[in-house]
Amino acid sequence: MELYDVMRTTFAAREFTHDPVSDEVLQKIFDNARFAPSGGNRQGWKVVVVREADTKRALVPLIEPTLQRYWAQVQAGEAPWNTIHPTQLSEADIAATGFPRALVESISMAPVVLLVFVDLSVVASFDSGLDRVGVISGASIYPFVWNILLAARNEGYGGTLTTFVGGQEGALKTLVGVPDEYAFAAMLPLGKPVKQLTKLKRKAVQDFAVRERFDGEPLA
Repeated sequence: MELYDVMRTTFAAREFTHDPVSDEVLQKIFDNARFAPSGGNRQGWKVVVVREADTKRALVPLIEPTLQRYWAQVQAGEAPWNTIHPTQLSEADIAATGFPRALVESISMAPVVLLVFVDLSVVASFDSGLDRVGVISGASIYPFVWNILLAARNEGYGGTLTTFVGGQEGALKTLVGVPDEYAFAAMLPLGKPVKQLTKLKRKAVQDFAVRERFDGEPLA
């Protein structure tokens, strides 16, 4: 596929056929994704390739508490897990909320699940001293994660970048034996999508690109 076609059609695939994703395909995907940029070119990523059904099943209870709160906040009209606008829901409200368990099963039991971690001992976190949640460390891992999804799309596969399991990072690291200095970055279920979408909805350029200042004139 052409580069721009891949960029415009890499969608969030959450339902997959039973077709396998071979080690050869993964090798090709990773071989291209590894050219993503990272701070100081330190390439502090580590990918755990999960195929065993027992391990995938063990991810389900780690995802559910985070998804339940997320779903409860959405139902209440809130921005889920937001650090600027904290939730007004009580723990009882959250516990009483139903959520799509089938979605958790679907993404956890994909043909292959990739767990991506980043080595914090090699990452420059320039915003670590600010009084807000840190985001800059992500610059050294998420380009690599997105390259995986772009490469998967190019090979006829699909997936989605999920982070729900990060709410239980300690249990996740114990499950797959991750050292202390590594942080969870992304969980990517991967497989042949049941449907291949070719048209995605996104904001127009003039809605987010401005000239010179945050309140400047739209670029387009």
